[in-house]
Amino acid sequence: MLSLAVIILTYNEERHIARALDCVTEFAEQIFVIDSFSTDRTSEIARAYPRATVVEHNFINYSDQFQWALDKIDTQCDWIMRLDADEIVEADLVEEIKTKLPMLPSEVVGVNLKRKHIFMKRWIRHGGRYPLTLLRVWRRGHGRIENRWMDEHIVIWGGVTITFEGGFSDENQNDLTFFINKHNKYATREAVDRLNEEFEFLSLDVAVSVGASSKQARVRRFLKQRVYNHLPVGVGPLCYFSWRYFFQLGFLDGKEGLIYHFLQGCWYRFLVEAKVTELRRALILPKGRAELKLELSRLTGLDIK
Repeated sequence: MLSLAVIILTYNEERHIARALDCVTEFAEQIFVIDSFSTDRTSEIARAYPRATVVEHNFINYSDQFQWALDKIDTQCDWIMRLDADEIVEADLVEEIKTKLPMLPSEVVGVNLKRKHIFMKRWIRHGGRYPLTLLRVWRRGHGRIENRWMDEHIVIWGGVTITFEGGFSDENQNDLTFFINKHNKYATREAVDRLNEEFEFLSLDVAVSVGASSKQARVRRFLKQRVYNHLPVGVGPLCYFSWRYFFQLGFLDGKEGLIYHFLQGCWYRFLVEAKVTELRRALILPKGRAELKLELSRLTGLDIK
């Protein structure tokens, strides 16, 4: 086994968890499943794996949950890997990790992976969706998760990063209703981050912006914060969808691609803007940070600390 610990956050993931564990059991010395008190068989399935440790902890947001895991897990492994329950480490990436990771020089502290997105059983190859280069493996003591409500990345320090080429895919087996409900919740969280950029009721984490994650994440964050977020309401989603679907050839992804690019690249983006507009109007300004957090917690149902 490699000196590598995998962290997987779960809540009602009985459909995916065995698949995720199967693909990392071959090389990971330790696997930590941080479960948010699932009501299905997620924990039962995970506990059947000899190297998997299941820990339950109340969920506030992904960033808070993952950083809690980093702070609390008992590991002396040299490397940490972040994996979502619906993600798959494919066979060629397994071999690449097993072969290359132990041989990396000490100045390499992070490894980017190129993630595929599988939607309605189709690999979405176009529209800027492949590859999504994400920092997912890092040396213990050289990384943390970005403190945000949405779109959080791993940030690293003390060295350089490289990129592995093997297959790594996100393939959620749930239906469109699940996809829409999930993105509705995501939109509320992203709206909180957008409002925080305006009013700074929470500390702003700028690590990705200054280059502590993958270059792709840094560029995307810059364009979102400096350009996209300043466009009039409705203009951004339409422009973004058009860019993805026509100029980045999203139409080549077929009918599944049309559904995905429209829902994720237009509908979701517009929903975020609508929620930002609604929440901004509901907030009575000016107020102090504590009052803003309390009011946003009441309006969104989120525990905004």
